[in-house]
Amino acid sequence: MSKPTDKKKLTIAAQETEDFTVANTDVLTKYKAAADITNRVIAQIAAACVDGASILELCLNGDKAIEEGTKAVYTKGKINKGVGFPTAISVNNTICHFSPLAADAEGLVLKNGDMVKVELGAQIDGYGAIAATTVVVGASKENPVKGKQADVLMAAHQAAEAAVRLIRAGNANTPVTDNVQRIATAYGCKPVEGMLSHQQEKNVIDGKKQIILNPTEGQRSDFEKCTFAENEVYCVDIMISSGEGKIKNNASRTTIYKKTTTNYSLKMQTSRVVLSEITKKFGQFPFNLRQMDDERKARMGLLECIKHNVVTAYDVMEEEKGEFVAQFLFTVCVMPSGPLRITNTPIDLETIQTEKKIADEEILALLATEIKPKKKSANKKKKADAAAAEEKKE
Repeated sequence: MSKPTDKKKLTIAAQETEDFTVANTDVLTKYKAAADITNRVIAQIAAACVDGASILELCLNGDKAIEEGTKAVYTKGKINKGVGFPTAISVNNTICHFSPLAADAEGLVLKNGDMVKVELGAQIDGYGAIAATTVVVGASKENPVKGKQADVLMAAHQAAEAAVRLIRAGNANTPVTDNVQRIATAYGCKPVEGMLSHQQEKNVIDGKKQIILNPTEGQRSDFEKCTFAENEVYCVDIMISSGEGKIKNNASRTTIYKKTTTNYSLKMQTSRVVLSEITKKFGQFPFNLRQMDDERKARMGLLECIKHNVVTAYDVMEEEKGEFVAQFLFTVCVMPSGPLRITNTPIDLETIQTEKKIADEEILALLATEIKPKKKSANKKKKADAAAAEEKKE
């Protein structure tokens, strides 16, 4: 009979040999299950972005729907699941991460003509599926989006479509950066400077391999080039601005945070209690202060955590007033057969009316390619095999 210590060694050995990539069917299934929830919720929240809608209510409803969706799956056993990224509603020149607390939300409502970015995500067993889309409040076929709003919206959509086609095993990250830049230029826009997309792994949404948008000369020379490999997963964040693409901190309070892998012996008891709650509830996934037991104590405890990089802040960023930023973010698996985009970026192209278009033949050819090769039917495969056999005989 094995001793308890032997069982422990066997468990550790099993964990070390377990495949946490999408080559493992169980892992891919969890990614897809999280993506199904994300896709359903982002469609609901995007549709709810109407004149007079409360930004706080949209955020609360998004997070609630994700929690309910994840609770309904993988009900056997203790599996960590829930919000993979808190719902954020960023309007017009606000770039990202706007998800207000109740105390700051009075009077914050959407109005017709607002360009609204909806970002959210679910996670199951540490496998995150995040998405973002952009809508214009009140837009319709009869009342289409025009002018620079239409230009930036179409630029971001086409850039995302190009990016997903480039994320294939063996391809480098640099062509993604360059092609997004070329598409933005065609629409008279610019990618948001220095915006990063990351490789994802279990419990990690900001992995080592990265893609950068619109880098400065310094960023371009220092940025690490990488090659996409089979069975990797990426969260690709395409942000395009109608302006210069320069970002700065918004005056709004930061509400979204994430635990890092940095270890530090915190001095204050409040900080230790807050970190313990974060670790237990969210692991290394982003969370909103609203999700903490006590917002005031959480904010106090986070000060020391942030100072020593135990927790990182997702600050609210913005472009110049009068400009518009569009965002399309998707999660993609690098499969042997090609990219598998698992989260959607809903858009109704019939509501967008831009006078600009892409003339670059290389870009047009890229956009015309199939994202994933179509599978041959069983009958066609049999015929092909039979023909090959006949040729061999001859």
